[in-house]
Amino acid sequence: MDAYERCRRAMLLGLVIVGLFSISDVAVGQQGPAGSDSPEELLLDLLGGYEEIVFACRQEGKDGHWYANFGYYAGDGQRKAYRALGRLCKLNVRTSELTVLIDDPKGTVRDPQVHYNGRRIVFSYRKGGTDSFHLYEINADGTALRQLTDGPYNDIEPTYLADGGILFCSDRCNRWVNCWLTKVAVMYRCDADGSNIRQISSNSEHENTPWPLPDGRVLYQRWEYVDRSQVHYHHLWTTNPDGTGQMIFYGNMHPGIVMIDAKPIPSTDKVVAVFSPGHGRREHAGAITVLSPKKGPDDLSTAQRISKKDNYRDPYPLSAKHFLVAQDASLLLMDEHGVVRTIYKLPATLAKAQVTVHEPRPIMPRTRERMIAPRAALKETTGRLILSDVYNGRRMDGVRQGDIKKLLVLETLPMPIHYTGGMDPVSFGGTFTLERVLGTVPVEPDGSAYMELPALRSFFFIALDENDDTVKRMQSFLTVMPGETTSCVGCHEHRTQTPENRNIRTLAALKRKPSKVTPIPGIPDVFEFPRDIQPIFDKHCLDCHDYDNYAGEVILTGDRGPMFSHSYYTLTYRREFVDGRDNPESNLAPRSIGAAASPLMKKLDGQHYDVKLSAAEVKMIRYWIEAGAPYPGTYGALGSGMIGGYYENRQVHTDVEWESAKLAGEAIRQRCTSCHAGNKVLPLNLSDEREVSFWKPDPDDPRLRMTRHLVFNLTRPEKSLMLLAPLAKEAGGYGLCKVENEALFANTQDPDYRKILAMCREGKRFLEKIKRFDMPGFVPPAGYVSEMKNYGILPADLPDGATIDVYATDRKYWQSLWHKPSPR
Repeated sequence: MDAYERCRRAMLLGLVIVGLFSISDVAVGQQGPAGSDSPEELLLDLLGGYEEIVFACRQEGKDGHWYANFGYYAGDGQRKAYRALGRLCKLNVRTSELTVLIDDPKGTVRDPQVHYNGRRIVFSYRKGGTDSFHLYEINADGTALRQLTDGPYNDIEPTYLADGGILFCSDRCNRWVNCWLTKVAVMYRCDADGSNIRQISSNSEHENTPWPLPDGRVLYQRWEYVDRSQVHYHHLWTTNPDGTGQMIFYGNMHPGIVMIDAKPIPSTDKVVAVFSPGHGRREHAGAITVLSPKKGPDDLSTAQRISKKDNYRDPYPLSAKHFLVAQDASLLLMDEHGVVRTIYKLPATLAKAQVTVHEPRPIMPRTRERMIAPRAALKETTGRLILSDVYNGRRMDGVRQGDIKKLLVLETLPMPIHYTGGMDPVSFGGTFTLERVLGTVPVEPDGSAYMELPALRSFFFIALDENDDTVKRMQSFLTVMPGETTSCVGCHEHRTQTPENRNIRTLAALKRKPSKVTPIPGIPDVFEFPRDIQPIFDKHCLDCHDYDNYAGEVILTGDRGPMFSHSYYTLTYRREFVDGRDNPESNLAPRSIGAAASPLMKKLDGQHYDVKLSAAEVKMIRYWIEAGAPYPGTYGALGSGMIGGYYENRQVHTDVEWESAKLAGEAIRQRCTSCHAGNKVLPLNLSDEREVSFWKPDPDDPRLRMTRHLVFNLTRPEKSLMLLAPLAKEAGGYGLCKVENEALFANTQDPDYRKILAMCREGKRFLEKIKRFDMPGFVPPAGYVSEMKNYGILPADLPDGATIDVYATDRKYWQSLWHKPSPR
């Protein structure tokens, strides 16, 4: 008999209840309340005469991210994010008897939720030998197990709805985390029997732990990053059960915490949640926190931390003062002061196998929440948005009535695959996501707007003036459901104020039909730098900013570096365009972001050495900046055509263990490091990042002018700055690097010059072999093709290495995600 079987039998016999209600588990330095009832009596009293608690056990995932606990990793279908040793358990508080309802040593059990009648339990279950989590329901006595959902999808975190349906999170949305190697789950709902499944969110990132509020709305965690940091914005939002009325609940202006597992506290206006530090911890671990929305979503004073440590999970409020919580292998009762008592503890054998306790819920009836009448009409393809007054908002200093003439409408585009934690090659330290320019809608003189938008897609707005310059930029997204009419007060509106007392019929925008988005002629809807922007620089800028005329030490050629073109990298590190970067900042000052704030735009009207672009060329550059200034225009570029960085770094060094790279590194170290040390350090090879930060580049940081992205030329290796800077002028170089007033390389026959050149030439050959997205014969990575086959976008029998139009494939993929009208 193995250890697992011994523990299983012990659990079934109820013999492993360890430290039941042990006062010794009170947190260090704290005491339980004097004169209180015994722990057993207290918990039974809180359960109101009921005696049982259901909870799940499973091995924790190996991934440190809070969300990476289902599915597989990109590029390696055999590497799973989940583990096993799953069980669904029921503990009788009065008798200390433990009943194992589900016991699957090769499966995974998670997310139990008890029905309003207290007799049924819905949960998520991956059966042993299978890969997908599905929703199941079981009677509280362990009978009548039935599967509700199926298919090659992961359905997790179900919650019963007052209208009889079930709301849950699922990766049926066919998208991947924009900064990690795992799939995204967003909110769906279904009928009680698992039928009529439909999506109610368009998010490109994770949503988690939905739970009904007493007023009928659903509280959940929403992760997003629209032109701002990918690791700082995962806060609490609400939605109606049909997906309408999505709105911030708490915290979206305060970066740096994951607010998750939130539930309403009975008989109060407060909720209890886990505040998981930073970008969140594995399995949602964090501090148990009680908060109130009374002072609005931005007032941090209304959040009170009650736990003393950051390693608790899954709070369930039994009252305003007591909460069931999980911690590692223990099920605990925590009071309002953070004092904890152990209710149940897993046997040491299971704890050693990294099995932990999760999601404790009392098995007892509860009151149904208020029901909100559905506002979505699934037979429609659009919804409507009313903007009351674009000038009514926060941080609108200097914006005068009449300044804003229109709204630019952009869409964040979901990602079909992702391989790393970075944004490259989509940008260098900026956007992770391609953004589609849909067009504009008018703003009336009174500041109102009324528009019709495609349903179930993620949009954000930029307020433009009469010159199409950015006045204010939105750094979040909104969704309209089919048939929904929703509204907002203003631009970054105040969340603690009611709308101005205006008769809605006086809004100028409502005196007409809703505006349809007007496309902008002469520009692509999805930009690509080499295709759309580089030809403009080739035409106007290379007389001064090529390698033969290194004016201002600025290079604007399309020559390829190890990851980006030299012009794209130059524009980025010199901050010639002002985007959101990957920074934890939002609601920026008016006119401080976008094309209008970008130094590049000041160089296009003839004032910069008589360089004057046509109106069409200026427009092209303007809207490229507004669309996040991406490098590629396809997600097929991810994981391909890159040397070093996140992308295939190990593979590059395995497949191409260049002798030339070793020799070049030695040459650079011997000839250059006497001068190039500290913040002037040089890369030693094509993959050497030298720890240069690109999240908020400082144009004056000399390291940015000397990174691998600029000093190595893989289009014309002899034009590499690593060679031109130390080469004597008489030999065709710049003569910038000297020793005793003599150029470091007197001519191109210097042995060390030849070593560096050999490495660059080898890099060119390798890049021509693996190919970048803008090179003839480009084939996207196998992971991209595989997922597009899974989604039904590409034929299942498409042969390996087949030529694919990645731009058309992306578009077909995005269109497959659009809402399809239903007669129901």
